[in-house]
Amino acid sequence: MFVKLSEQEEFLAKQIVDIAIKIHKELDPGVLESGYAICFYYELFNRTIKFEKQKDVSIIYQSLIIDEGLRLDLLVENLIIVEFKAQENYHPVWDAQLLSYLKLTGKRLGFLINFHVPLMKEGIKRLIL
Repeated sequence: MFVKLSEQEEFLAKQIVDIAIKIHKELDPGVLESGYAICFYYELFNRTIKFEKQKDVSIIYQSLIIDEGLRLDLLVENLIIVEFKAQENYHPVWDAQLLSYLKLTGKRLGFLINFHVPLMKEGIKRLIL
């Protein structure tokens, strides 16, 4: 099934990929996840793209509200979830984590960005709900 994204979502998606590639070219693999994240925030700020870092999101389970149910690494323009990794080995649970985040927040687009890869294109995964 093909999901059509808005122009804003597509524009932001291109910015996210561009930023990831730029940071990876400059820093290479080997930096801590938090270091890449700070550089990412810096790039978004310089491009005047609104974002929230380490965003706590409540989970509602039946009548129970869990205030700190999950924490997003990055929420861009209240539209796109970005999860950062700096791990040598890819783990499929990362996809499940991001898909759960999309479902629980009602967002449609997410990126899993793993900076610990030789080529950044191998470390970017785009998921659409």
